[in-house]
Amino acid sequence: MEIVAFLFKTIIISLSGVMAPGAVTAATIAQGTRSRWAGTLIALGHGVVEIPLIFLLMAGLGLIFEIDPVKITIGLLGGGFLLWMGIGMLRQSPPDTDSPREAFNKGSFTTGVVLSATNPYFLFWWATVGLNLAIGAKELGVTAFILFAVVHWLCDLIWLSILSIAAYITHKSAGLFGQKIQRGILLFCGIALLVFAVKFICDALKLWFL
Repeated sequence: MEIVAFLFKTIIISLSGVMAPGAVTAATIAQGTRSRWAGTLIALGHGVVEIPLIFLLMAGLGLIFEIDPVKITIGLLGGGFLLWMGIGMLRQSPPDTDSPREAFNKGSFTTGVVLSATNPYFLFWWATVGLNLAIGAKELGVTAFILFAVVHWLCDLIWLSILSIAAYITHKSAGLFGQKIQRGILLFCGIALLVFAVKFICDALKLWFL
């Protein structure tokens, strides 16, 4: 029962972070207008970074994220990538709905990897809240620790998949107005990514000049 109670706490805390609006949310909604599987692929890319990170944090990696040069580098890289994504969304036109999606799907997986690895807030969450949860899981045993990692990632997978499927259905059900809706979504998400990019870069520069 202790493990069940801990996993329930993990789900609640994980969802509070997963469902918070952010760069991954904006990218998932924008790419979901093109492919219903975008959120799933982004979650898979996210997991490639997140699962090993959980184990590395337990080995002491969290201390590295407290070093200012590391924070600055991560912030600048993350901000630069978000700028590139945001500008790309603002410049692109809605794709042909009958066009192949293989290349796009590969891009969604890469987006999940890069946005996770270069997101200072994601890394800081794991160095603080996530690390405390991981320590609690480890105290309950190896099984609890593995279940903790899997359950947390499943929260990402389910939520991001729901977002992209909802975006895809909204776009497809819009009929003749589909392209206008998609342009609106891309515009909103593109601007959101630019805002997050500026935030990442400004926070990094503040550390640089302090």
